[in-house]
Amino acid sequence: MNIISLIAGEIGAGEGQVEAAVRLIDEGNTIPFIARYRKEATGSLNDEQLRALSVKLRYLRNLEERKQEVIELIDSQGKLTEELKKSILEADKLVVVEDLYRPYKQKKKTRADAARKRGLEPLAQFILRQDTDKPLEEEAEKYVTGRITPASDSKEDRIKAQEKEVADAAAAIAGASDIIAENISDNAVYREYTRNMTCRKGMIEAEAKDAAAESVYQNYYDFSIGIKKIAGYQILAINRGEAEKFLTVSVVAPEERILGYLEKQIIVSSNPYTTPVIRDSIKDSYKRLISPSIEREIRNELTEKAQEGAIEVFGKNLKQLLMQPPITGRTVLGWDPAFRTGCKLAVVDPTGKVLDTGIIYPTAPHNRTEEAKKILKGLIEKYNITLISIGNGTASRESEQVVCELLKEIPGKVHYIITNEAGASVYSASKLATDEFPEFDVGQRSAASIARRVQDPLAELVKIDPRSIGVGQYQHDMNQKKLEEALTGVVEDAVNSVGVDLNTASFSLLAYVSGITDKVAKNIVAYREKNGEFRSRKDLIKVAGLGPKAYEQCAGFLRINGGDEPLDATAVHPESYMQARELLKRMACGIRDEKKISSFRKNLRDAGSLASELGCGEITLMDILSELEKPARDPREDMPAPILKADVLEMKDLKPGMKLRGTVRNVIDFGAFVDIGVHEDGLVHISELADRFVKHPLEVVSVGDIVDVTVLDVDEKKGRISLSMRRNLNEL
Repeated sequence: MNIISLIAGEIGAGEGQVEAAVRLIDEGNTIPFIARYRKEATGSLNDEQLRALSVKLRYLRNLEERKQEVIELIDSQGKLTEELKKSILEADKLVVVEDLYRPYKQKKKTRADAARKRGLEPLAQFILRQDTDKPLEEEAEKYVTGRITPASDSKEDRIKAQEKEVADAAAAIAGASDIIAENISDNAVYREYTRNMTCRKGMIEAEAKDAAAESVYQNYYDFSIGIKKIAGYQILAINRGEAEKFLTVSVVAPEERILGYLEKQIIVSSNPYTTPVIRDSIKDSYKRLISPSIEREIRNELTEKAQEGAIEVFGKNLKQLLMQPPITGRTVLGWDPAFRTGCKLAVVDPTGKVLDTGIIYPTAPHNRTEEAKKILKGLIEKYNITLISIGNGTASRESEQVVCELLKEIPGKVHYIITNEAGASVYSASKLATDEFPEFDVGQRSAASIARRVQDPLAELVKIDPRSIGVGQYQHDMNQKKLEEALTGVVEDAVNSVGVDLNTASFSLLAYVSGITDKVAKNIVAYREKNGEFRSRKDLIKVAGLGPKAYEQCAGFLRINGGDEPLDATAVHPESYMQARELLKRMACGIRDEKKISSFRKNLRDAGSLASELGCGEITLMDILSELEKPARDPREDMPAPILKADVLEMKDLKPGMKLRGTVRNVIDFGAFVDIGVHEDGLVHISELADRFVKHPLEVVSVGDIVDVTVLDVDEKKGRISLSMRRNLNEL
């Protein structure tokens, strides 16, 4: 099996690109480093392609290891043939390898094992030859032992006697049939056909255990769909419904077609004595052994694919959320809403420093609204607050109403924004939050986090387990190891694409930088606290645990503003400083001289020759020029800015046909949830996302997008809002 070729086909790259990437990964280079600083070698494979490559590489290498294990296990039994070995080595899926190994695998005690112990294997082979002209009972009589008297009354002797007993000819034939059934079940070709046919023609069916019971799974109380057509979110939904005892789920296969195939392969002649027995053995093999096993395999495979799809969507949503543009230069009031325990407040200055905290009780059961407004007016005036960030949890709607009333009563221009507070409570109770704000309670920490989330979403959200940031679907049903690995990769890519200020970054942010472990991140912070600000990237070598390899991996992603080396403030890697300085010398300008550098780039006719002169690759040359032109440019600038609000809209205000602007909060397989300024997000179903067929919502929208929508329907009782993004809507 050519691993390089298989990966190249899967990620849409050349074999040379894949070979180079694999070599770099094996040398210990990180994905962000390879994607950013080894473009020449990989032909500019991006981080998404490289992560897909890494996952596939691990799978195929594990597959190769398993093949060798299976070959050795079969060989140790003295049963390995060249043909079998060739089939195992050519297998491109783990399930095929396991099918081939199945006949040689040690199983739990089976009916066929018991029959073999009774010496019935020759009778099974006699039946399969299908050439007798006498009733089977005559042949079976040879194997009848009758009742065997145990050597003693000990349990062991009684069991041994029973294992040898064959009561009569019928028992002998039944035992032989069990052996035939298991042999059929262990045949890799038969299993592959059954699996493929079930996948092509089979159905997934779900029904209610109690049709009268109300639940979120009512759409699946009488549900049937082709295995080929079922969507990932439907698989995850029925799995959860089954786990919660609301649904019974089954795979319905084209049984007659499968049995017909098996009979055609096994029954070679119409023998009145053997055919009925073989036919019954085939049916028994399928119903008792093959079908349940294949059903489990198919459901596991469907679940795995559904989880992979959900993890991919989760990752893309998370990336968009992390890459939301920061709202800079504002003093923000963070508001963690609540009813009984009061709304916690935190005033945070433009640098993220908490200036003040407090608590107000404007909501039920206290309803001390006027007192709350007085406190808020005082804070706004004292700290020149221009933005209020309200968490979207319990009492958010009521808090928003208070804020809107307040904004009408004050002269200054203050806006508010509803902020997704998912994971804020997890963070506020964590050791990290305790270390950061030892003097605050959990509510104050949460309010500070809600404020900081709008000032710099990336820097704040990296403090929270990515699985707790609510932009996925069924995340708790996923393979948690795979989910964590995928989401950690997403955060790493986001952090490294933006870059990190070495002198201000928290331990949490530094830990996601290429090549930096948690321990090294803590050491960097400790070094900074002891020795003051870093003046040069070279100083990183003085940090405990950060050796030459780690320095190579991380240096380009860490920024030092106002340090001893101007290039340390850019994404130019130290290994390319010589080329960068030579370019600046040739252009007779400094960093940020946008006009000169831009003109040089436009008029550069032979980048290849210049790169060769400088001793670097052409792609690296152009990257250096781009960075010198706009040092440490923040890619988040290209993302849509959040919507700031000054008034509130209620669900009762919504009417079909109303056109609004909103923010995409979550993207799932069947649509997108959009915040249009009311307490409940509206759903744009996949069929309403565009005036064309949409295979997946991510083709059209991403988390954080600002979109124009039309209200289709409002169900106040159920709190549901249906929206459309189609332009060619019929009149409502």
